[in-house]
Amino acid sequence: MATRRIAVTVWYDGACPLCRREISLMQRLDRRQAILFIDASDPGAHCPVDRAEILSRFHAREGARLLSGAAAFAAMWRAIPILRPLGVVAGWSPVTPILEAGYRAFLRLRPRLQRLFP
Repeated sequence: MATRRIAVTVWYDGACPLCRREISLMQRLDRRQAILFIDASDPGAHCPVDRAEILSRFHAREGARLLSGAAAFAAMWRAIPILRPLGVVAGWSPVTPILEAGYRAFLRLRPRLQRLFP
C-alpha cells in the first residue's frame, strides 16, 4: 500500500461558501492526495498562526515555508499535476506581485461575492 505524501497543507475558511466551492474543486483535482486541506473555521483545527489571520487570507505550508495570498495559491497549484504549470508561473518572482495585487482586490470583493454563493 502506498503511503500518502503530503506536499502542501492548506488552511481555508470552511464557513465561506465561495471558499468551500473552490476547495471542493481542488480536492477533486488532487487525485494523488498530495494536499492536506484543513478547515480553519473548525474550532478544533490546528492553525500555525492566529485563526483570524488564517481566515482572512488563504494560507498554505510548502515544506517549511508558511505562505499566504497568491504565493499560497501557487504552492497549492504546484501540488496538483494538471495545475503545476500555472503554479510554477505564479511562483515566478515577476508574476507573484501582480497575482497578489489581484488577490487583494478579490479580498475586498469577497464579502459581496459570498452572498452570490449560499
